Amino acid sequence: MTEKEESAHSMEVGAVRSLQETPTWALATVCFFFIAVSIFLERLINLLSTRLKNNRKKSLLEAVENLKSVLMVLGFMSLMLNVTEGEVSKICIPIKYANRMLPCRKTIKSHDDVSKDDDDDRDNSFFHQCSSKGKTSLISQEGLTQLSFFFCVLACMHILCNLAILLLGMAKMRKWKSWEKETQTVEYLAANDPNRFRITRNTTFARRHLSSWTETSIQLWIKCFFRQFFNSVAKVDYLTLRHGFIFAHVSSNNAFNFQNYIQRSLHEDFKTVVGISPLMWLTVVIFMLLDVYGWRVYFYMSFVPLIIVLVIGTKLEMIVAKMAVTIKENNSVIRGTPLVEPNDTHFWFSNPRFLLSILHYTLFLNTFEMAFFLWVTWQFGINSCYHDNRGIIITRLVLAVTVQFLSSYITLPLYAIVTQMGSSYKRAILEEQLANVLRQWQGIVRDRRKKEQTPETDNNDNNNDGDIDSGESPVQSEVAYDFRFSGGQPPILQEIPIQEQTER
Repeated sequence: MTEKEESAHSMEVGAVRSLQETPTWALATVCFFFIAVSIFLERLINLLSTRLKNNRKKSLLEAVENLKSVLMVLGFMSLMLNVTEGEVSKICIPIKYANRMLPCRKTIKSHDDVSKDDDDDRDNSFFHQCSSKGKTSLISQEGLTQLSFFFCVLACMHILCNLAILLLGMAKMRKWKSWEKETQTVEYLAANDPNRFRITRNTTFARRHLSSWTETSIQLWIKCFFRQFFNSVAKVDYLTLRHGFIFAHVSSNNAFNFQNYIQRSLHEDFKTVVGISPLMWLTVVIFMLLDVYGWRVYFYMSFVPLIIVLVIGTKLEMIVAKMAVTIKENNSVIRGTPLVEPNDTHFWFSNPRFLLSILHYTLFLNTFEMAFFLWVTWQFGINSCYHDNRGIIITRLVLAVTVQFLSSYITLPLYAIVTQMGSSYKRAILEEQLANVLRQWQGIVRDRRKKEQTPETDNNDNNNDGDIDSGESPVQSEVAYDFRFSGGQPPILQEIPIQEQTER
C-alpha cells in the first residue's frame, strides 16, 4: 500500500459520513430494524385495545387511548426538535447570558480558544456563524438531540410507572375478593344479624379505631400516619365501608359485589392518572429552568412526592377513623353491623376527586424525577457533574422508588375504597356492569331456546298467537318466565342493584 493510499485510508477511518457516503446495505438494515420494531409496538397496542374492547373493559380502553395521546404528544415534540434543530441552532445570544444559570460548574473557554479549537470542524458552521458576531448559539444541535432523547426516556418511564401502578394496585386488592365472598356465607349473615344489639365500643370496627390515642386530633393524626404502613385496609374496615355504601346507595341488596365495583372504580380513576396535563408540562419547564448548579433543586424536589403521598394516606386513614368516632358519639348501642354514613364533608373541600388530582400530580413528579436520573446517566455517565454527590444521588433514587411503591400498593388502593364514602357514586360503572350482565343473560337464554327448539314446538308456537301479540320477543318471554317461576331475579342479576326501584 502506497503512502497516498495509507493516508486516504487513515482519513476514512473514524470519519463522519453522510447518507450519500453510507452503503445501501447499512441504510436498509437500520431502516428495516426501526420499521419492524415500530410496527410491532403499534400492533401490540392495537391488540391490547382489541382485547379490552372484547372483554368490555371500557375504562381501561379509555386509559390506553389517553396513553396513546400522551405518546403522540411526546413523539411530536421529539419530531419538532429533530426537524427544527438547524434553525434553532442559528439563534445567537450574547456570551455573558450563555454563562449564567449553568447546570454544571466548569471552566468556560475564551472566545479565541474556542475559535482555534474548532477551526477545522466542519459540523460547527452554526457556531462559527454566531462566533463571528461575538455571540454563541442559544442551544447547540447536540443539546437538542440530547433533549429529544430525554422525551423518549420520559415516555418509556411514564409507561412503566403507570403499569406498576395498575399491577401493584390490583395485587393489593386481590385479597379483598376473598372478603367479598365471605359476605355471602351463613356465618357472616349470622354475625351481622340486624336484630342483634351490641355495644358500639365492643365492635371490631370500634376497637380498631377507638383507643386512648383517639382522644385528641393530633394523637389521631399520628396514629393514622403509622397505620397506613401496617394493614392500611383491614378486613373489618372493608366490611364496614361495604355495608355503609350498600345501605346508602344500593338499599339492602347484600349480594352486591362491592369488590368488583371498587376494581372498576380504580380502572375509571386510572384513566386520569395516565394523562399529562398542561400544568404538569409547565412544571417540567420550571424545574429545567431552576436546575442551576449549587441550588440542588432536584434533591429538594425528591422529598415533595414522598411528603404528599404520606399526607394523603394519613388523610384517608383519618376519614375511616373519624367515621368510627362519629358512630361512638351518636350511638352507644348499635344493631347489626356498624353503619357509617357516606358524605363529601369527610374530604378536603368536600371533593373526593381533589385527592386524586393531587395524587396524579405527585405521581407525575416522581416519574419525571426517575426519568431525569436515567436520562442524565445515559447521556453523560454516572460520573458527570450532575452526579457529583453520590450520597444525594442514592437518596433521590431511594425516595423515588419508595414513592412509587407506596403510592401504587398502599395509597391508591386505599383511595379507591375510602372515596366510596362520598355522597355520590359512579352510576356509569353500575350501568355498564348491568348492561354487560344483561347481554350475557340474553345470550344464555337465546342459546337455551335454540337447543330446546324442535319442529313440533315451532308449530305450537305458530298456533299460539296470543303470546306473540303481547309484544314480547322470545327472549323476553323466557325472561318473564324466569321472573314468574324462579321467585325473583336470576342469580347473575342479584348483584346488580336497581336504584330506581328503591327510590320509588
